[in-house]
Amino acid sequence: MELDQAAELNAADRCRSTDPLAASQPVLADLPEAERRLALVAETARFAAAFLRWTEARAGDGLPYTRLRLLQTLHCDGPAIMRNLGDQLGVSPRNMTAMVDGLEDAGLVVRQPHPTDRRATLVALTPTGLREAEQVMGPRLAALAELFEGFTPAEQEAFSAALRRLGEAMSNRPQGVC
Repeated sequence: MELDQAAELNAADRCRSTDPLAASQPVLADLPEAERRLALVAETARFAAAFLRWTEARAGDGLPYTRLRLLQTLHCDGPAIMRNLGDQLGVSPRNMTAMVDGLEDAGLVVRQPHPTDRRATLVALTPTGLREAEQVMGPRLAALAELFEGFTPAEQEAFSAALRRLGEAMSNRPQGVC
């Protein structure tokens, strides 16, 4: 029985040690390098999930942020190949197809054959999609951007620089290798 209790305690310790910020908020600088990195992974994952929930909760018009960004891209850049849109927006091909399906069902976009590449499909705004983009996009993006109104310009720049650096670090890692 004592061995079972010891195993449970060790498992609990391992779980706590994978998320150093779960129990309390230690100062990152006070943590050993490996724990500091794990803490940053945990904090980033929590933020990413919370940010997605926050943006989705503000989709009162039924257009989640990712679909709004797709409309914005098509509005600003014109028709585009689905694969290129997915790359530009950081969306997997499977999710890109689902997004386009949803917007197509809503009458906001249409798929068109590419004029010179029979393997490619273009996505374009419909007249309804163009009106929706012009009416909804600006106010919705402005409302989301209000999140950063309490940040100083220096804090905004530091946040943006950290996100760019994190994105570069992720793209420099081979896929399938953490």
